[in-house]
Amino acid sequence: MVNTLENIQTLSAEAIALLKNLIETPSFSKEEENTARLIADFFTGKNIPFHTKKNNLWAYNKHFDASKPTMLLNSHHDTVKPNKSWTLDPFKAIEQDGKLYGLGSNDAGGCLVSLIATFCHFYEREDLTYNVAIATTAEEEISGKEGLEIVAPELPEIAFAIVGEPTEMHLAVAEKGLLVLDCTAKGISGHAAREEGDNAIYKALKDIQWITEYKFPKVSPTLGPIKMSVTIINAGTQHNVVPDVCTFTIDVRVTEQYTLEEVIAEIKANIQSEVTPRSIRLRPSSIPMDHPIVVEGLKLGRNAYGSPTTSDQALLDCPSLKMGPGHSARSHSADEFIYLHEIEEGIAQYIKMVEGVVTR
Repeated sequence: MVNTLENIQTLSAEAIALLKNLIETPSFSKEEENTARLIADFFTGKNIPFHTKKNNLWAYNKHFDASKPTMLLNSHHDTVKPNKSWTLDPFKAIEQDGKLYGLGSNDAGGCLVSLIATFCHFYEREDLTYNVAIATTAEEEISGKEGLEIVAPELPEIAFAIVGEPTEMHLAVAEKGLLVLDCTAKGISGHAAREEGDNAIYKALKDIQWITEYKFPKVSPTLGPIKMSVTIINAGTQHNVVPDVCTFTIDVRVTEQYTLEEVIAEIKANIQSEVTPRSIRLRPSSIPMDHPIVVEGLKLGRNAYGSPTTSDQALLDCPSLKMGPGHSARSHSADEFIYLHEIEEGIAQYIKMVEGVVTR
């Protein structure tokens, strides 16, 4: 099917209208029921059947065939809360000078409606070699457990995914995972005036020194080295008591060169403190440079890079590509906006890339 300019313009107009409604409907993480309803109404208006779980919706192309592989389009409809620096009404969709202002316009409303438009474009196609699924999900901004994580088990096996986040439509072919480790150094209390006790702070400092200096040997070609940062430390009750406990927290940004379990094991083997991971959910992700969807993106002149930030890619157990209209620097900023032309161009580029894969 030829992607005419008229078709793209129609899809874009529908996407922008939906985005304006989403902006004007508050959808903080865990409070997305009203935007979920808007998306449901949009699908209903298109006669597209969909499934729901909590504040998540997902749908499949009309001619879904279980014998074919499935690609997933995914983005989120929750937002952070507006910061105090906003000069505009964050819940009013304001169109001005080619920009659409409003909370969630850039992160990730523009991506979401562009992927919905892409899904609609392919929905009735009978010539696809892949099924096309879309999941519009909740709680991404807080890495919550009732977003994509509860949808993924309901989906068929996913061959690959496009996760919509603002990347200027460049190709984030790898993304760092996140480990948060709570550590406890234990000593023996005593009076600070005498040679008593075993100071837990000093034990923690030795471990922190190792964390500061250690370099994991395998370096990612796209993400660089693993990065470890001690971000919280607590110890002591009063000035004249040698502390018997010192706790500290390590923020670890993990590349695709290691599993989270391997990183935890390496840290435990080299420090004395007890190490407790808060979770092992947010895993690093990547997609091969020769994957067809990446190749199609490169054909369009898009750049490939590794992303240091974490998204819902971390919850997918398949090759995944992060990309979408908008600019990450605008995310969570005051007077957030997306350019209207970014949405139209994003839809066109998504469609060209997907077309090159699902009609082979």
